[in-house]
Amino acid sequence: MERQQEAKTIILTGVVQGVGFRPFIYRHALDCKLHGWVRNSSGRVEVFVQGKPERLQQFLDTLIDGAPPLSRPVLESVIQADCAESVGFRILTSHADSDADIHLPADLFTCVDCLQELNDPADRRFRYPFINCTQCGPRYTLIEALPYDRPNTSMAGFPLCKLCNEEYSDPLNRRYHAEPVACAQCGPALTFNEEGKNPVFGNEPSLQATIEALAAGKILAIKGIGGYHLVCDARCCEAVNQLRERKPRPHKPLAVMFPAAPGDELNVIESYLSPSEPEAQLLVSPARPIVLVRKKPGTDLSPGIAPGLNEIGAMLPYSPLHHTLLRDFGAPLVATSANLSGEPVLTENADIEQRLSHVADGYLHHDRPIVRPADDP
Repeated sequence: MERQQEAKTIILTGVVQGVGFRPFIYRHALDCKLHGWVRNSSGRVEVFVQGKPERLQQFLDTLIDGAPPLSRPVLESVIQADCAESVGFRILTSHADSDADIHLPADLFTCVDCLQELNDPADRRFRYPFINCTQCGPRYTLIEALPYDRPNTSMAGFPLCKLCNEEYSDPLNRRYHAEPVACAQCGPALTFNEEGKNPVFGNEPSLQATIEALAAGKILAIKGIGGYHLVCDARCCEAVNQLRERKPRPHKPLAVMFPAAPGDELNVIESYLSPSEPEAQLLVSPARPIVLVRKKPGTDLSPGIAPGLNEIGAMLPYSPLHHTLLRDFGAPLVATSANLSGEPVLTENADIEQRLSHVADGYLHHDRPIVRPADDP
């Protein structure tokens, strides 16, 4: 005789929003042959599951260990519940309540899957500078309110095209409710401005203009995920010296961003620097931090980057825009914060051109608003 069904209500807190946690719960429940639902609440995830007792136990036993790698779930409570007339498993609309447990999701470096698509000429997001999925992309810097859903982010102004909406609506797709999801047809786009020249519109023309300006020794302000960088060719002594004079930053070392080859992220860095094993691990860690690494002698890096020092602050690209720029340029770039000393982080396109006209020769903008400014790495 078939055993009677039971039901449980589960509350999970911690880092469970913006990391693909609801699609994981959906797939996990289906694998365990359970009925019920999952939904976002204000900073937490609520789950109702119903089925055979052994299936419920299987679900609970593997819930935390099988969670998405970027999540950090905490099992707050498991409560016996009344069974309901439920068929299948659903992902419900998010619910806001007053008893919030807020864990704002962090911005995430570009994942391997998105990098493969970014570099695949056959993919519809080939070279799209804002490619992302549930495992990568902006989070914190575009949130206007919780729960973390697209209408509560700065992506609300970019209606999804048919193909993106199909991905966004499919619980089995890795872009299911990836709130920043977009493509070249429906998402943010680049523009490039240089004094005395006509503005350049569109992703590819703007990228090309940026590379040409960098190759000519220009200093550019480039909009990232949470703010702007001042960028120039790290091999060009004249550009590095001009950046120091204009900012001004006469003595402090400048950080350098190195191209990351697919499948061998440290290949270019290791031709310029000598990272230890712990330093190498830090460079490729999810935070993509700036890491002090010993210089190799005889490279073509400008000595003006870190005068008198034998170490350089090195980092890898973390956004698809930076990956594409570094790949196209094919050499390291100085990338230092564009913020003016003692002032708030600059995020508005018009503000940056007004406030940095004495520093930058050109500007690479995009039209995705930055809601919560943050110094990019």
